[in-house]
Amino acid sequence: MNPIEILEKLFKDTINRVETSFLEQEISKKVEFVCRCITNRAPIRFLLSCLLAKIHKPEVDIRKPYTEIRGDNTYSGRFYDETYVEIFVAKYRLPCNTTTAFLTPAFRNIDRLLTTDLVLVGKPRQVYVNTLELIDKVFQKKILAENLTKEILRFLIIIKNENEERMNRLIADLSHSDDILPLSSNQVLNLLQQHLKCKNASRLPVLMVSSAYLSVCDKIGETILPLKSHNAADKQTGSLGDVEVTLINDKNIITTYEMKDKKVTKTDINNALNKISNLKNKIDNYIFITTDLIDEEVSDYAKSLYNLTGIEIAVLDCLGFVKHFLHFFHRQRLNFLNIYQDLVINEPNSSVSQPLKESFLILRKTAESE
Repeated sequence: MNPIEILEKLFKDTINRVETSFLEQEISKKVEFVCRCITNRAPIRFLLSCLLAKIHKPEVDIRKPYTEIRGDNTYSGRFYDETYVEIFVAKYRLPCNTTTAFLTPAFRNIDRLLTTDLVLVGKPRQVYVNTLELIDKVFQKKILAENLTKEILRFLIIIKNENEERMNRLIADLSHSDDILPLSSNQVLNLLQQHLKCKNASRLPVLMVSSAYLSVCDKIGETILPLKSHNAADKQTGSLGDVEVTLINDKNIITTYEMKDKKVTKTDINNALNKISNLKNKIDNYIFITTDLIDEEVSDYAKSLYNLTGIEIAVLDCLGFVKHFLHFFHRQRLNFLNIYQDLVINEPNSSVSQPLKESFLILRKTAESE
């Protein structure tokens, strides 16, 4: 069987007996810890890739997923990850990272055996300890690669179902009947401010600006291009910025937004100038959106560049941008909020974590109840 067929068969075997473990209890607990580690999901894809290679080619040494490792029986774990595992986890929307595990700091550029005495730098420490122990047990033939893979899939299916059940319950709890007064613009702004204060909220400004354009695109004749991955660099995706605005029925970018969760500096602006100076089609605006304070000197520098470039460069506060939008398009505030909710829910968990999604629904329920 080819690797995709292997994964499909293991998934089919697993989904038919999700309630029953494939491994003894002690090992199963280690697997569950790795799968339920919200703050670091890279080891899941790492394990799946190594295990898939071992099942596909039993002669390889599962401890050698890097071709840089000396000796025989090495293999490219990254190849299995990007070629097969990535497609598989996306197909079944399993709670894993959307990008390869092999470019994360802990799993990058390793040139030695993955033995249990190897110290992988990252947090939480235990997730890496468990990962190496599980690989070692497969190497020592204490557990079968097939059974470990099915146990990982079993927990991923369980976690996915748990997440969906909680989300569906939270969404069902939201009331939107005609006799309930919609949140005011200020109440919506307060809701978004609370959401921004949650942990790991760096993706949210992108979704807020995107929601603004999507909620009024038919009125202003402008819309946004599909959002790129949160973890991918602009050079990687070919993007000019985090949010790219075009005229409807026209692919040429007219406005670009770059999001910062820290102060915007003159260096940031100069880097933007270098990007836009090489464009074939001139844009109208390059706008920085920040959740930090704005230095007047930096703001003035941005304004001064119009006479030089013919392009408006601005530095705006995230909530200030949303506040102005909500008051200017007051009748679209509920539409804006619903679009924002949909964007938040549909983002990959690697961009907007499950707790952050649930936090928004809880915050909205509280705001509407009051």
